Amino acid sequence: MTSSKRAPVAGPIVGKGVAFPFQISVACWVDLLGYGQMISRAKFNPLDEEAKTALRRLRRVHEVVAKHSARYFPTLVMNDGAVSYRDLSFRSRSVTHDFISRAWSLFEEISEVEKQDGLPGARMVLASGFRMRGRRAGLDASSDHLRSILQRVNDKSISVEQAIREASRVRPRFDIIPQLQANFAFTKAYVAESSGSKGGLPGANFYLDLSLLRLPAAEWIDLGPAVSWNHKTLALSASFAMVKSISKSTHPAGGPNSVLSGLEVAQYLAGDKNVLEALCAAQKPT
Repeated sequence: MTSSKRAPVAGPIVGKGVAFPFQISVACWVDLLGYGQMISRAKFNPLDEEAKTALRRLRRVHEVVAKHSARYFPTLVMNDGAVSYRDLSFRSRSVTHDFISRAWSLFEEISEVEKQDGLPGARMVLASGFRMRGRRAGLDASSDHLRSILQRVNDKSISVEQAIREASRVRPRFDIIPQLQANFAFTKAYVAESSGSKGGLPGANFYLDLSLLRLPAAEWIDLGPAVSWNHKTLALSASFAMVKSISKSTHPAGGPNSVLSGLEVAQYLAGDKNVLEALCAAQKPT
């Protein structure tokens, strides 16, 4: 268990429904170890037996990710990797605890599936960071097509059955997940995971960004030693620790006391206990 400590950070209460141009986000990126080598050994030939094994591996893990995906744990799969993301609550630590617990459950099941098949496993990194709010409205021409369908239904120029059939064939020419754009939690998680052993994060393990906790946190999570990680080119740095286990026992309302709220995480990331005032100022037109 790491012995690093961080004093509680006091801060103002954030009113319910208050929205800032920046959110405090968490993202976990999980990647299958050795998948690229499997495809390489198959010479990128889908007819090769090794490629077939790699494809079965992908599909099985995708099924696990789909099973764990939920309203408060949305996911995006990209080949042999997957990301889940969520904005933290400025007012409560329960969202932080819930996301960490869900990520751990996903990692556990992926690890079990990989072990059953004698495969190398996966590495997951869960990180925190600011993200800018974004919109997808107006970017995808398919939305105009859908509005046209609804208009024609209202005009009775097509039947509901025709509208459903036409809508089922609509395919977006452009797609975007706003929550993952300019999301520095995702950037940190992806880059840290990719650094692997060279970055001090080796093996098929789950690494947690310690900016989310007030340490020690032994009442609910078992952590390995803290790892000071940094990426010199991107000027990114963080303290991570390998998660050994997470207790599923009942916790106080709002989650364990050692878990930080979104506001406390923002104060830590910005190095400023008055970060809320800075966020409020960012709302005002310049």
